[in-house]
Amino acid sequence: MEDSFFQTMKLTFELAAFTTLILLFIGIPIAYFLSQTKSAFKPAVEAVVSLPLVLPPSVLGFYLLLAFSPKNRFGSWLETNLDLRLVFSFEGLVVASVIFSLPFMVHPIQSGLSALPKNFSHAAYTLGKSKINTLFFVLLPNIRSSLLTGIVISFAHTIGEFGVVLMMGGNIAGETRVASIAIYDEVEALNYATANQYAMTLFIISFAILLLVYGINRHFMHSGIR
Repeated sequence: MEDSFFQTMKLTFELAAFTTLILLFIGIPIAYFLSQTKSAFKPAVEAVVSLPLVLPPSVLGFYLLLAFSPKNRFGSWLETNLDLRLVFSFEGLVVASVIFSLPFMVHPIQSGLSALPKNFSHAAYTLGKSKINTLFFVLLPNIRSSLLTGIVISFAHTIGEFGVVLMMGGNIAGETRVASIAIYDEVEALNYATANQYAMTLFIISFAILLLVYGINRHFMHSGIR
């Protein structure tokens, strides 16, 4: 039982870590675009990014399951040409989690960038800095609080996912069985003590992470950093 518990928790935090890292790389460019652009397509992009906030997880998981199934054209192409089977695999969980948690990374960073005075960018451009250099060496260092918020919320949200990971990954021990699914299984089997072990572990870790974040954000606020 202990081996199963630690295996499940390890898989849960690996999923959250991989998802958050990928989201950081793709979330920053999207957030930067949304904070700077005046394009007529901005509302459409924002709607796509924010869709997981209002769409039921089971609906999103269902359509991801259909899209990546080897029985469908795209899923078959991935398996035939890239030897990549996303349905009922850890890799599939990562893809689904990235899509589902995207707004939790993009929105805080977008808000932080939008709140920065425009003269930050203008001064950097005057000094000959490119847009990429300005973003990474001028703008992002001044929104560390927003970056931290996006990272932590994305990580915590991934840990608590249920509907999407269940639809996309199923419940395969050691491969796709994460803590949220394990809790459901144990409660269904009336193993409340084991369910409490999983739930209490997530509760304590989540509380500790949030406590650390609020402490760091308080420090940033006193330092005048967003």
